[in-house]
Amino acid sequence: GMSCIVAGGLILAWTPGGHGGASLGLALIVLACLCWAIDNNLTRKVSAGDAMLIAGLKGLVAGVVNLGLALMLGQTLPPISVLSIAMTVGFLGYGVSLALFVRALRDLGTARAGAYFSVAPFFGAALAVLMQGDSITLQLVAAGLLMAAGVWLHVTEHHGHRHVHEEQHHTHAHSHDEHHQHSHDFDWDGHEPHAHPHVHPPLVHSHPHYPDLHHRHPH
Repeated sequence: GMSCIVAGGLILAWTPGGHGGASLGLALIVLACLCWAIDNNLTRKVSAGDAMLIAGLKGLVAGVVNLGLALMLGQTLPPISVLSIAMTVGFLGYGVSLALFVRALRDLGTARAGAYFSVAPFFGAALAVLMQGDSITLQLVAAGLLMAAGVWLHVTEHHGHRHVHEEQHHTHAHSHDEHHQHSHDFDWDGHEPHAHPHVHPPLVHSHPHYPDLHHRHPH
């Protein structure tokens, strides 16, 4: 599934007869993706926390750094009308998107969350066709089919085997399911999501699962 998604992205990025500038641009994109992959793996380690708080802190640091670099390079702030539009795009495209992505890292694991997220270029190209009048090309269709096949293979995958849960102490939002069978010192409906420090006793069982917060075991 991941191979199909990556192949679709490569087809979408491929420029026939490209020149040196295009090659440099692709190399820089690959480098940016490497940095993003490192960021994803580090973010997964804290993904049990509040997704909104994590997204807010990352956005604050990134905003300060990027704004500082721009000012150091002699750039000036745009008019308030342009700034408002940019902030709206940033709120939706980075803030809300990142909060959802952090939650996906928690529930799906880095590889699957990253694979699903990497279909974004296809949606960008499709919106360019609808909103900017770009032409539908064989390249776009082939990339879309490969990415759709990759996501379908991921979603329909059945991964289940006997595995061991070591004792674990942590805090995150949860409901009382097979992995959260503990009591409270107060009245609480365990089916409702809630967050508090809790202990997972050792457990050995078998069931279908994703590499989420509780299933990060080796194979």
